[in-house]
Amino acid sequence: MSKSIHTTDIDCVAGSPPVRWVLASLSLSMLLPSLGTSIANVGLPALSHAFNASFQEVQWVVLAYLLAITPLIVSVGRLGDVLGRKRLLLAGIVLFTGASALCAAAPALGLLIAARAVQGLGAAIMMALTMAFVGETVSKEKTGSAMGLLGTMSAVGTALGPSLGGVLIAGLNWRAIFFVNVPLGIVSFILARRYLPVDRPHQNKAGAGFDYIGTLLLVLTLSAYALAMTLGRGHFDALNMVLLLVAVSGVVLFVFVETKVASPLLRIRMFRDPVLSPSLVMNALVSTVMMATLVVGPFYLSHSLALSDAMVGLLMSVGPAISAFSGIVAGRIVDRAGASLAVTAGLIAMTTGTFALALLPAMFGITGYIIAIAILTPGYQLFQAANNTAVMLGVRPEQRGLISGMLNLSRNLGLITGASFMGAVFAFASASRDIRTAAPEAIANGMRMTFMVAGVIVLGALVIAGIGRWLVKPGLNSGNQQIIK
Repeated sequence: MSKSIHTTDIDCVAGSPPVRWVLASLSLSMLLPSLGTSIANVGLPALSHAFNASFQEVQWVVLAYLLAITPLIVSVGRLGDVLGRKRLLLAGIVLFTGASALCAAAPALGLLIAARAVQGLGAAIMMALTMAFVGETVSKEKTGSAMGLLGTMSAVGTALGPSLGGVLIAGLNWRAIFFVNVPLGIVSFILARRYLPVDRPHQNKAGAGFDYIGTLLLVLTLSAYALAMTLGRGHFDALNMVLLLVAVSGVVLFVFVETKVASPLLRIRMFRDPVLSPSLVMNALVSTVMMATLVVGPFYLSHSLALSDAMVGLLMSVGPAISAFSGIVAGRIVDRAGASLAVTAGLIAMTTGTFALALLPAMFGITGYIIAIAILTPGYQLFQAANNTAVMLGVRPEQRGLISGMLNLSRNLGLITGASFMGAVFAFASASRDIRTAAPEAIANGMRMTFMVAGVIVLGALVIAGIGRWLVKPGLNSGNQQIIK
């Protein structure tokens, strides 16, 4: 790991392996799932040509990955608490790496989509357990810095995907964008096996058993919700409504079952905790807003500002690039200022940034867009580092995998909701049945209204943060709460 990220500044828990190599392993485990998403997006045109398929068909190469991650991420986090996190993380890396090879070798689109779903399962395991290892290896005083580093690596993966994918497709072919994960996955496996701490005895005694009924209900419920949000690309019809009703019914049934089983997947009473519940809700709201920049941004830049594809790609990489540079700084701010204050500061910056996106691009064009993104993105990184730190510091060791999975789940649900809801707001505000043929003025109006709505959503998260801070006394900064009683 390069000294430029100052991993030596992050103290290691006594008795654990060298922190530099532990963080190198965790960083790569966080980078690969993000890279797996963004690098596939840039390959959709090439896949459409290679398989002679429509956009709606090749879109499932991305959706299959996301739909596999979302409903499973809590379950695999809990499974890691029961079976052992290192053992399950190694299995997840093997699954991700092997599925990447299958994607690269897929002779048909259907097989590629199936392999991507398996790859998403491996990614879910990696995402759910990576944050859980921070508590095992990093001192509480430096947890914020470690979370900031992981946030940076996630942003690096997102930023690297489009450019790396474009180079690989141009120089080789579409199969290279999947095969590149194979050597990286092998390195990740070697580092994790060598340097991550062995599973402690308490992990295998985290519960009397695994809640198979609750897990199945949660997977079906979240799958129904994810499909309701993605099918039809934001246009709700009868099928979407049925799936949404199934999801709501599933939530009710899941809550009932979890109050009856001996070893529930989720203890319902933990949602009464004044740290955990607000953090999950804020995480989902913030992710919904951030997804709007990915959904709406390209249309505004290309249709309203009439930029070339190359310029659109360059400007769309500004946000992830800023995230990559601001993550470590955000983590250090959390360590010094405290999680509670940093959450509030991050949300204030995000509120400013979203309203700036609604107003500045129309006034100053590209310059206004960059200024707004430069305000929004560091605020998001600060919020993420602080929010994750506040939650993970208050979790008992045997529950870290579960809570880490819940944080990732709330983020993914926000991303899925954002892709559908914010896309629908943009289409409605643009007053056009087909965004691709809308007038530049209509696109600009859609952009303005979308981020006005986004600003209100972040304000809602800021209100929740204020309520949570009032409920938790003396505050989140103590880091002594045990969220799961």
